[in-house]
Amino acid sequence: MVDTDSMNGIQIKPLYDFASGTWTYLLLEIESKQAVLIDPVIENLERDLQLLESMEFQLVATIETHMHADHITAAGNLREKTGCDSYAPEHSGATCATHFLKDNDEIVIGKLNMKVIHTPGHTPCSISLFLNGRYVFTGDALFVRGCGRTDFQGGSAESLYHSITGKLFLLPDETIVYPGHDYKGFVSSTIGEEKKWNPRIANRSLEEFQSIMDNLNLPEPKKIHEAVPANRACGKTL
Repeated sequence: MVDTDSMNGIQIKPLYDFASGTWTYLLLEIESKQAVLIDPVIENLERDLQLLESMEFQLVATIETHMHADHITAAGNLREKTGCDSYAPEHSGATCATHFLKDNDEIVIGKLNMKVIHTPGHTPCSISLFLNGRYVFTGDALFVRGCGRTDFQGGSAESLYHSITGKLFLLPDETIVYPGHDYKGFVSSTIGEEKKWNPRIANRSLEEFQSIMDNLNLPEPKKIHEAVPANRACGKTL
């Protein structure tokens, strides 16, 4: 699947990691042939590099939406191989990154204009990226008909509720939502759809949302003890 925004001269290519259910997003600035990868996964390093080479695009940046517990980032390896910059949220613990992002920061690469929205709850450092006033990459804050868990890594159901209802749901209804994960076969949604039909949070009170999140009883991510320290080192296993 490719989302082509001809008016802005950009393309979005969602790339999937089956092992962790992670969406990586390749953003392409057509005129300058510059590319950005959001949440790259180490196991897909060669796939992503070969794709960039075949399309003759230069990778100029990787961006992490939070400190991942279910996969290891490819950010450090991509920086070594391509010379790209690496962006991570402020206070994520990824001290090896070249740039640190906080609320309302902007990343501008050609016609790619991303505004940082601090959306804590899944983790305290979690961010979303609002691209060109039309798309939002929500990381593990908001999924298609779901949301990220809040039961580890300093997660907070109350913070996530306010991040979604008080920040993401204030974006235009037609904003296209690209989530950080999917386990049900969805690629994207819209803010308007999630406001109406997201079963965890649509028309829910804070108390109802907290009760739902407190009773998910999810297993611990398989890679949490390996992934978190590695991601603090930009994907270098310790």
